[in-house]
This record gives sequence, structure tokens and C-alpha cells, in this order.
Amino acid sequence: MMWRNSEIVSLGKTWDGCVECRVLLDDGEEARALAYTQLVGRPETGQRALLTASAAVKGLGTGGYLMVAALPDNLPPDPPPGPGHIVKARYTPLQYMTLGADEQESEWHEALREADSIDGMPVLVADLHSAVPAAVAAVRARRPEARIAYVMDDGAALPAWFSRAAAAMRESGHIVGTISCGQAFGGQLEAVNVHTALLAARIVWKADLAVVAQGPGNLGTGTKWGFSGTKVGEALNAAAALGGVPIALLRMSNADSRGRHFGLSHHTHTALSRVTLVETLCPCPVLDGPEASDSDLPADFTASDKPGSPAEPKARKLSSLVGADVRRLLASQLDSLFECERLKRVDVPTDGLDEVLASSPVPLRTMGRGLAEDPLAFLAAGVAGYAAADAL
Repeated sequence: MMWRNSEIVSLGKTWDGCVECRVLLDDGEEARALAYTQLVGRPETGQRALLTASAAVKGLGTGGYLMVAALPDNLPPDPPPGPGHIVKARYTPLQYMTLGADEQESEWHEALREADSIDGMPVLVADLHSAVPAAVAAVRARRPEARIAYVMDDGAALPAWFSRAAAAMRESGHIVGTISCGQAFGGQLEAVNVHTALLAARIVWKADLAVVAQGPGNLGTGTKWGFSGTKVGEALNAAAALGGVPIALLRMSNADSRGRHFGLSHHTHTALSRVTLVETLCPCPVLDGPEASDSDLPADFTASDKPGSPAEPKARKLSSLVGADVRRLLASQLDSLFECERLKRVDVPTDGLDEVLASSPVPLRTMGRGLAEDPLAFLAAGVAGYAAADAL
């Protein structure tokens, strides 16, 4: 563990449970830090802040933040006595005690105690957190009245507060809220595991549909099995065990420089063909329009979040930005995936998705790439959302 002493020199953006800080380190350098207010209290300028720096020094996916571990001169008061004895991030210095929806002291305990079914609720499961806003936007385009619960598992970030996307989707009314499960914490509801999270979504929140995905900070080691996305298969199995409709969001990309994630990600192939043990719907985008190649892209094409912006003056359809070579590779990869008979291919047209995705209340980005830079990633998420809406 790498530790740093610092002084808070200014405060930045705030969202549910989080405050950005600008800090001055002992060596005279300034840096960005993030404080979780429910763990360390609310920071103020001039305060000392004890930071952990390991992930930021390594350049890992923490948003470039040092993390505030304590404000030693202004410790928060003890919370008032109340129910709850579920401990998350157990046996770590910042272990978090909370009330689980399913535990004995919860007002929902009786409703959940013998619960064993989610009554056919569609459960859409994604590998990457960045796919969730696109999928939710597509669901709401088809079924604007749908009550959608986001279930955040513990495959990546543990504090749900870290996700600005989840906060923005809740604020805009796109989701009812976040249910954090396993070792993840900080959602509007807490659950022991993905099974009780799905039951809570259906029974407590009366959700029509649940979207399950890890939080920000996907983990991968470049090996066949060393990635956090294996949880996709586990969540699909849980959905089936509880009488839901398992739907897999296929992770795709036409821009990832890593061959194992180009076209159809190997994470999706492994999780679905080897971990998932139940019949699962697998929506695939029908890429209409002319087949582009890399040389077909306009010379003035640059990264843009929305088609039709000044960075993309010709406003080409997103599907037309997926090159012919990518389409051929993807077709071969999908043929291999669907050799697994449990996986049921559903070809879904991308009609209307350009407008749906561009109007998302959450800026769409994946691995630093925007909508026009990696259209296949978001089209795949969008058709999964369409299919989930059609399953209602």
C-alpha cells in the first residue's frame, strides 16, 4: 500500500456520496483526490487528508484519483444507533456496516424470507459498467414506463458512490436506483448476493426489469480466465434459478486495440459458453447501411460523443461506421459463440438507436472512447436494451 499525506486546497465536483478534492502533497505536487463522505466525512479546504495512492501511481482505472482514507483532524461523528449488521469490504480498515434488504432487522425481511421467484422478470447482464446507460436508454425508448433496477455486483468498484453514471440515471428517472450486492456497498438498497438483490428489485421496488453489471473498474489480466467478467455467467445463472428471463449483453468493439476484445470480446465468449449454464437470450445488432472500411472513414473524422456534431459533419449512421473487416470478423466470432446450444441468438435491428443513444442523459464512453469512436460497443448495448424491453 502506498500512502500520502496532503492538505486539501480546493473542492471540486460533488455527486451522491462523493466529493472531488484538489490536494497538495508533501513533495509540493498537486493532485486530484476523491472522498467518500459516508466513510470519511465531508472534506473542507485547509484540512489534512491521509490518502492511498497505489492505484493512481500505477495508472489503473480509478479515474486518476488518489483516495481519501481519513481526515484525521475532522473525523466524522459516529452514526446514530439504528438497524443493520451487514458488513461489506469485511476486515479492511474501512469496512462498512449497513442494513441489508434481506436481513432480520429490515422492514422487508418478511417479504424476502421465503421469496424464491422474480416472476419472469427480464434480467439483462453486462460485463462493462459503461454499457449500462446505453442499455437503459434503449429500454426506456421502447418502454418509457418501465421500472428498472440497477444491480451492482462486486466485480469491480465496491462503493456504488463512485459511479457518476448510476447517480445520473437515478436523478433523471431512468432507473429506480442501485442495489449493491456482495461486497459492493453504497446503493439505495443493499443485498447479500445477486440472488437477494434480484429478489429485492422485484419484491421491494416492484421492478419490471433488472440490469446487472459490475461497477467502474473492470479487471482483466490478459489470460483466458483472469477477468472479473466471469460474474456475467453467475448472474445469468441466478436469474434463471429465480424464474427470470436471462439476457446477455454482448461486449463488442470496433475500436479496441487489443485483439482479444476486437469484434466480440473473449470475456463474453468465455463467460457465456463456459460459465453460463442456462438458456440465455443473446441479442446481436443487425448492422444495416453500407459496409465501411477504415479507408472509408472521412478524413476529418475525430472523436465525438454524438453523431452530427461538428466533429462528424456528415452525420453518418453509427452502423455505417463499423467497417467491413470488423463485420466479417464478428460474424465468424458469433458463429463460434452460438455453437453453444444454450445460447439463443436474437438478431435485433438498430433502427432508431442513433437518436436514442445520442439523447442519453449520461455521456456514453467506454474505455475512454465515445459514441462515434466505438459505435459497435454502444449498438450492442442498445439492441440488448431493445430485447429486454420486448421481453417485458
